Amino acid sequence: MSTGQSFPGRWKPNHGSSVALYEQLRLHIIEQADQGNIPPGTRLPAVRSLAEVLGVAPHTVARAYKELEAAGVVATKGRNGTVVCARDERWGALSASAADYAAAAKAQGATFAEAVHLLAAAYDAE
Repeated sequence: MSTGQSFPGRWKPNHGSSVALYEQLRLHIIEQADQGNIPPGTRLPAVRSLAEVLGVAPHTVARAYKELEAAGVVATKGRNGTVVCARDERWGALSASAADYAAAAKAQGATFAEAVHLLAAAYDAE
């Protein structure tokens, strides 16, 4: 397993952006993982050390990691740190969430178009 010593490289969050700092970090990690720049199994830096490198509060990094873990992008392995998951593991978790949403929408009597509209609205609200 490799370490995330090269991560985040020269990337820094944009403090002047209207996008929250944790969201910028979350999106950056997803993008880097999708592009293969952070391969599965890569250990990301510890929360405090990454916060220091990026010039943000530790809570910012912790929130990004927490949301990435909830989405299945990373997994926390206790003392082994936070590790990037393989894309198929991530899609499995997302697929399960989609199935739950579809079942709930059907149970409420929503049409496919209505369910997609609600999902799009929720996606845009995030």
